[in-house]
Amino acid sequence: MFYNSLVSRLNKKKILIFIPRLVSILFVFFQLFGMLVYPGGTIHDISTNGYSFTSNFFSDMGAYAARNGEPNYLSMIFFSLSLTLVGVTFAFYYLVLPKIMGSDHFNYILSWIGTIFAFCGSICLIGTGLTPTDLVFDAHVFFANNIFHSFLITAFCYSIVIFRSEVLDKLYAMGYALFFISIFTYVGVLQFGPAVHTGQSALVFQVVAQKLIVIIFCLTVVHQTFGFNKRGVL
Repeated sequence: MFYNSLVSRLNKKKILIFIPRLVSILFVFFQLFGMLVYPGGTIHDISTNGYSFTSNFFSDMGAYAARNGEPNYLSMIFFSLSLTLVGVTFAFYYLVLPKIMGSDHFNYILSWIGTIFAFCGSICLIGTGLTPTDLVFDAHVFFANNIFHSFLITAFCYSIVIFRSEVLDKLYAMGYALFFISIFTYVGVLQFGPAVHTGQSALVFQVVAQKLIVIIFCLTVVHQTFGFNKRGVL
């Protein structure tokens, strides 16, 4: 009863369409700005100037000091702000979904499983933004890796939910299934991929893989908003 009362008070169009689109744009803008003001340095070469798209992780922007030792306050602030915005947005986004997608008992239960893991992933997004990798490395790695472990379960659950539901076209179920496969592949990269300290090629591989999964993440969220924006869905 409390859940139904809470969700009924929320503006579903804003939470499922407008805010995710806006936050996706802000996320990209903040990341690009963070790259522009990042002082420089990579794991293997502290002498580089500025941010390298293929040799610097996103987390480098969230460090208290850049790899070259210079202060990194501005980049760190925008990195932390962007992940906090995304984490809060996802928490509300997935809070509403069981009400929208739970067309039968099975879908409702599976939606909630996906949503619970999405809450965990949202907490990890915020945690990643608030734990500079050069100050609290272990905590940062824990949060960063568990973003993808959590949303792997979420993507699996909602791929089935969307496919079984009549709320969204099957095209969106296929999109979410591709999202699941992408996260599954990236989790494999995290577990079995080459360690970044073994060489420059390993670093580039891991950095590019991270960039790709983040791009897929953003595109999946934006893609889903078009499904919810169709007449009669909400």
